[in-house]
Amino acid sequence: MVVPSESGIDDRISSLASPLLPPSEHPTWEAAAALRSDEEKLCIDDMLQKYCGEFGFWQLRHFVLTSFAWALEAFHAMVMIFADREPDWRCVNGSGSGCDNTAKTMCGLQPGSWEWISGPASSTVSQWGLVCSEKYKIGLVQALFFGGCMIGAGIFGHLSDSKLGRKGSLTVVCILNAIFGCLTAFAPDYFTYLLLRLLTGLSTGGVGLCAFVLATEPVGPTKRGAAGMSTFYFFSTGIALLSGVAYIFHSWRDLYIASSIPSFLFLVLVIPFISESPRWYLVRGKMDSAMKIMRTIAKVNGRHVPDSVILGLDEEANNSSNDNNQTCKVETATKEAITGSIVDVLRSPMTRIRLLLAVGINFLCSVVYYGISLNVVNLGTNLYLNVLLNAVAEMPAFPITAVLLDKFGRKPLAIGTQWFSGIFCLVGCLVGNVGVWKVVRMVCGVMGIFGMAGTYNLLFIYTAELFPTVVRNAALGCATQASQMGAILAPFVVVIGGSLPFAVFAVCGIVGGILAYYLPETLNRPLYDTMTGMEEGETVKIGSLK
Repeated sequence: MVVPSESGIDDRISSLASPLLPPSEHPTWEAAAALRSDEEKLCIDDMLQKYCGEFGFWQLRHFVLTSFAWALEAFHAMVMIFADREPDWRCVNGSGSGCDNTAKTMCGLQPGSWEWISGPASSTVSQWGLVCSEKYKIGLVQALFFGGCMIGAGIFGHLSDSKLGRKGSLTVVCILNAIFGCLTAFAPDYFTYLLLRLLTGLSTGGVGLCAFVLATEPVGPTKRGAAGMSTFYFFSTGIALLSGVAYIFHSWRDLYIASSIPSFLFLVLVIPFISESPRWYLVRGKMDSAMKIMRTIAKVNGRHVPDSVILGLDEEANNSSNDNNQTCKVETATKEAITGSIVDVLRSPMTRIRLLLAVGINFLCSVVYYGISLNVVNLGTNLYLNVLLNAVAEMPAFPITAVLLDKFGRKPLAIGTQWFSGIFCLVGCLVGNVGVWKVVRMVCGVMGIFGMAGTYNLLFIYTAELFPTVVRNAALGCATQASQMGAILAPFVVVIGGSLPFAVFAVCGIVGGILAYYLPETLNRPLYDTMTGMEEGETVKIGSLK
């Protein structure tokens, strides 16, 4: 009898421990259980649609609170209409200087032969004598304010994408607006006033930008368009309210204080109840903070996010999908912060073309919008009523555009609204300015601003959807800068007078529609998080269409 060696015994034991059947290609029960316990990793859009709700009570409350900032922007931007107005004047009785009350202007009259009816403190014009040869200084104030807006949009657009975040940037610009607005009321001279308006414009340029992105990013993809279009109700409402505030406070100094107080109230009563964007947290690598907000959204909306579900970036998807139910897989739950700047936008051919087109369209749209608005003021009727009617005339454009937005898409609507405005401006250019044709030209102006208000509203949501989260505010900042450049140019177009302003507005509207033709459609497309994710997703989309 052969005694087995120690190594032989070990081999037999190992042989007995091995399975009698070869391993199955299908996973065992234990493996299946392990797979079921794996985390489900989704993009934010997927999680909103599947678990949180696209536009529930949480999004509604957050959207309304954040969009109040648009009314603040209207206050600070449009207050100059009343503060820098030229008040009525009259001849001084018994002056013996030959002053004629029927004269259209006081230029050429002897000093002391006339006076301001409401006193020198009613506006900056009467305060510092900004009439006749000094009248250009009012236009300079307006130009520098919008110039400040242009610079501020770029600065705070970058900061909101990087270190400060959406909520942090909105808080900073509201603080600056409140401070500079109140300081403006105490300006001792014209040049101090000019500087403070420039600084106010610097902060105002970031208000609407940050508020729009913060309000719409937590909204689901199928509801985002209508939500984004609704933000401009708050801007128009702010203009309408401002006309009432200006009617009560006739002194320009009192008016600046009254129009700045709402910024303080917003900081104290609203900002504490606004949440940071989960998309910003995600791209900054703060997964826990992003998930905390997503779970809060689901809870308030009466929904539930399972513990096994976590967020992931769209560029980490294993398989790209062309529908809204695309699921994004990630390898780890903790990621480093992903940042981007306008340089990244310009490096990519896809985003570079989109940015150039968006900048051109925003510039042309702004020339028409602000130009027609100034022409309405030139009607020569009650100023407060004119501003109120101008704000009310824009409002019907918002619901109409919002209804058509998800039916026809962003691109056809952007083309159609600009051409609509351009055609009416063209008619206004061709008709005369006497008799009944005055009414026709006025109607053309109202219809022109109606169409362009719809375009202006649409461009924010359209531009936001054209770029990924890491550079979205930077791109929006560039588009907003272009809008401010158009706003700076618009007063100079209006000063020309006659039929030429309407001709310029017509050309701008028609050319803007042509540029929009070359933009891609973003209806029901994912809101990408990163540059790589967008390029991969759009490449798959183009490939599927071939």
